[in-house]
Amino acid sequence: MKRPGPLLTLLAGLVLGLFLLTLNATTGTKTASSSYEEKSPSPAPSRSAASTAPTPAPSPSRVPAADADYAGRTDDDAAAIAVTVRDGKAIAYYCDGRAEESWLKGDVEDDGTLRLTGKHGAKLDGTLQDGKRVEGTVTVGGGRHAFSADRATKPSGLWRATATVRSAKIDGGWIVLKDGSQVGILTRDGKPSPAPAIDPETGAVTVDGQQLTARPATP
Repeated sequence: MKRPGPLLTLLAGLVLGLFLLTLNATTGTKTASSSYEEKSPSPAPSRSAASTAPTPAPSPSRVPAADADYAGRTDDDAAAIAVTVRDGKAIAYYCDGRAEESWLKGDVEDDGTLRLTGKHGAKLDGTLQDGKRVEGTVTVGGGRHAFSADRATKPSGLWRATATVRSAKIDGGWIVLKDGSQVGILTRDGKPSPAPAIDPETGAVTVDGQQLTARPATP
């Protein structure tokens, strides 16, 4: 039997190679070099709304009104008036020294505005002027009066005494002005009369033969 020649062997190898290439193309078989797939890039992390929102600026802090006492008179000189400020609250006393008086109270706004109220529709609208004085208007008994009260140092300022003397309820109010003069009213069971003078150093006062002690009035 004759062995095939080299040429026939070469042709047989070419035919086999073409057959294998045709088979790969028709079946979709991938070669090792085509098995690598490029990974898609990961999306960039998005910033949360909270991290991008601007930080609000802090609101400016307000300084409350300093504790102080004020005393003065109405512009028409009809009465004296005193104001005491403590811890953002205020008490005021309007007194003509004879029969008309009014106690008023309320809060002090951060801008120094005072809106105080009392019995029978009494009210005070005022403003602290750099801690040196209080200016405004006070309405008592239907009358409206402009006033100015300068900052006071003890013993000037507002004093008050309450007690029961001989079964009568006593309520006294005094305004000591910076010149040392005093304006006050003493009520016995609601009936007003001019108040006896107090000792501005100690607050001592004698009422109907009994010694009482007036103290600085506070809100």
